[in-house]
Amino acid sequence: MKSLMSLWSRLAAEAADQCYTSATRDINTVSRRVECEGLSFLTITLPTLGKATQKWLDQGYVTIHPSFVTERGGSFPRFLGGFFSRIFDRSSGLLLDEPCIDSIQAIRQLTLMFGKMELPCSNARQLAAIRNYVKCEQEVRQFDSKLRNLREFEQMSDLLFGKVFSMIDRDVFYGRLIPKHGPGSTADRLSGNGKFNQSVWTRRLEAVLPAGEYILPNWRFFRQLENVDFLEPGQEVPVKVTLVPKTLKTPRVIAMEPTCMQYMQQALLGSFLEHYKEDDFLPRVIGFDDQVPNQELARLGSSDGRTATLDLSDASDRVSNQLVRAMLRRHPHVSAAVDASRSRRACLPSSGSHPDRSAREN
Repeated sequence: MKSLMSLWSRLAAEAADQCYTSATRDINTVSRRVECEGLSFLTITLPTLGKATQKWLDQGYVTIHPSFVTERGGSFPRFLGGFFSRIFDRSSGLLLDEPCIDSIQAIRQLTLMFGKMELPCSNARQLAAIRNYVKCEQEVRQFDSKLRNLREFEQMSDLLFGKVFSMIDRDVFYGRLIPKHGPGSTADRLSGNGKFNQSVWTRRLEAVLPAGEYILPNWRFFRQLENVDFLEPGQEVPVKVTLVPKTLKTPRVIAMEPTCMQYMQQALLGSFLEHYKEDDFLPRVIGFDDQVPNQELARLGSSDGRTATLDLSDASDRVSNQLVRAMLRRHPHVSAAVDASRSRRACLPSSGSHPDRSAREN
């Protein structure tokens, strides 16, 4: 903690010299609040001020921030006031015609520098993240119950992805998928080359993606199938929901699939990417590898105010399985493969097993 305070104080003093102001009171404020609030002041409270400052710059005036005292009769924050006064008018709070660029950079550095430290969150915040995961699942279930006529959705999906899905459908039917193992952890704790010694397959996978076709080098090794345990749906290993560091405000919730499921999910992904790249239209409007177009649009939007980005909360967790089934309804083989390679239950770190939305029937 002392080393972080020393680093912040040194940077604040150097930034103040560069911007012809003083950071003495700011350093005292940080020291006092860290003593009272702990590390969360540096890793949570300061980053919220940094994000608020970005909003103030965009809207052209300062508003009150609940975590910091403002100057009497206005919304101007006292904390880092020497820097803010070189960006906004102290009396009105409006953005100056020629704000100090060095002061903007200083505020960004002093508020955002500890925002993504790789440290575990408190138990309370971890529990809140798990509760939010379950709440998201419940909201998707409620959404599913309201789904009625999906004809227009199916038509648009087929217009955009129909050609690609048809090619994947053929790959599944003719057994042309090429599976692979990913680098991450799995629910059954296999890692590295140990993933290739698969002794578990599921009956649901076997009905669509036979083990003999995908885990044997060739059929001369067919006797190895005698050592494979084919699990019934009720015996399948559930997805392991776990938490990984993101910010100290909230951890990232991830789900680790069993090895056999992840293996075949990679096969379907490979087929999709292959045919997606061959499409005449999709690569021009959907990108997976290159962030430069998004960065350029974000830069353009910040300057002209006419372009915006959309950041959905828990976006991937909110994809309804019923919508996926509707998208793939006209492509029965890939639809069956996608459904078979999705786990039906999730094991939460605090409350045991929880039914996954992919298990619900139409």
